[in-house]
Amino acid sequence: MSSKKSRPSKNATIIDVAKEAGVSYATVSRVVNNGDYVRADKRERVLKAIHKLGYSTNHQARSLRVGRSNTIGLLVRDLGTSYIGEIARGIDTELTEGQYDLVLYTTHQQKMKEAAYVTALTRGLADGLLLILPRNPEAYLESLREKHFPYVLIDHQGIDNQGPAIGATNRQGALEATEYLLRLGHRRIGFITGTLNLGCAQDRLAGYQTALTQNGLTVDSDLIREGDFHQPRGYTATQELLALPQPPTAIFASNDVTAFGVMEAVRDRGLRIPEDISIVGFDDILQASNVHPPLTTVRQPLEQMGRVATQMLLRYIKDPEQSPERVELPTELVVRASTQAPRDRPSS
Repeated sequence: MSSKKSRPSKNATIIDVAKEAGVSYATVSRVVNNGDYVRADKRERVLKAIHKLGYSTNHQARSLRVGRSNTIGLLVRDLGTSYIGEIARGIDTELTEGQYDLVLYTTHQQKMKEAAYVTALTRGLADGLLLILPRNPEAYLESLREKHFPYVLIDHQGIDNQGPAIGATNRQGALEATEYLLRLGHRRIGFITGTLNLGCAQDRLAGYQTALTQNGLTVDSDLIREGDFHQPRGYTATQELLALPQPPTAIFASNDVTAFGVMEAVRDRGLRIPEDISIVGFDDILQASNVHPPLTTVRQPLEQMGRVATQMLLRYIKDPEQSPERVELPTELVVRASTQAPRDRPSS
């Protein structure tokens, strides 16, 4: 009995290669671009997958032939949380439907690396650019606009007031979450910020502060701790809050990953969630519903943000002269088991 050899796919994408090789998109991207920090066995698997699937890596040559590379560049700071993963899933869905390839770069929050990657992507490697929470936009956004190079910022607040962007109602989401805790009877509500040079972190802090003042409470700076959107800082910031002479009865963290650090610190202190302290996060990443107890949080429509941003970008590729859109998608408070009324609820 004869067997037919599988033919390479003419439309194989970086996603297909990653699945075939059993590695991340970032690993494939580093191999394709001769990057460092790839183990030899993984590099070999990726190269075999590229050969098997017929994945074309010569995007610049293709761009010269047809005027477009049919490739979109995606720039992210890291791949360490479901926040990025959910947005990327929406991007991938739209690009697959539009028959575009994806080139993924991770900057690891290094500003010089971010600018260098943008330069590489705009020199024929990609037709457009998606940037999730960029850290060094002042180095290249004006140049992108001058060149009429299509780009869209994702989670944009405070970064760029001229270009196309997609975000969520961060301030309103934080306000609603804080008001929910106030309705439960909490009056000492701790707040752990995100990285405050990002507009989304500033907006969440502002929403928390506005909810307090609108309900006749004074904003207590002792109850606010600066964070960085990462779990270890969530842990140490919670230790600081719990060491106060009058510790909070609830803690609102600026994202779910920080909230996981809060939960760990509360347990290490011998306290119960939510009986002794209520906890609220922000984002509603996949793990938020799977921790114990499930986390009350503010849901950002992350996958939808990725899809809408990609739709916007593909429209700009077809017509770079379009006026830039700025879209904010609504957030939603998701109440789960990590919150309840404080044991000594104040009289209303």
